[in-house]
Amino acid sequence: MSEMIINTAKTGRQLVLEQVKAIPEELFDIQAAGFNNTIRWNLGHMIYWMDKYSPLIFGSPSAIPDSYEALFNTGTKPLDWTFDPPSKEELIEMLTAQLSRISDLVPEMLGEKLSNPFSLGPFQFSTPGELLNFTLIHEAFHLGTISSQLKVLSR
Repeated sequence: MSEMIINTAKTGRQLVLEQVKAIPEELFDIQAAGFNNTIRWNLGHMIYWMDKYSPLIFGSPSAIPDSYEALFNTGTKPLDWTFDPPSKEELIEMLTAQLSRISDLVPEMLGEKLSNPFSLGPFQFSTPGELLNFTLIHEAFHLGTISSQLKVLSR
């Protein structure tokens, strides 16, 4: 089962990368009507949260700049940014680096019990695999949002 989660994570991240590469950067910062954030924010948000879970999923420390928290944490929005966000190229580099980390996962790692279960609102995760699986669902939501933003922006 853990091998399937890893394969799904790799496939999902490859889909994100393909879509991101195809989006012109001039669309990254347009906030389409009816949306709270932009394409750039959604991508950074996916990167930020995958990284936040890194110690629990990958057993490794954060690999993103500290600035990502102020830019992409839950509750942030581009209208409040006081410094420049990462470029499309930088976001692609981060997404690719995280794909490499996913590719390095070993199925046995995902089944190990966390020393302390991780709670997120009403949800509780006891293994790295459960947390990685949740991250995949989270990324799918944001990829769907990006797809919807592109449809609105293309009108």
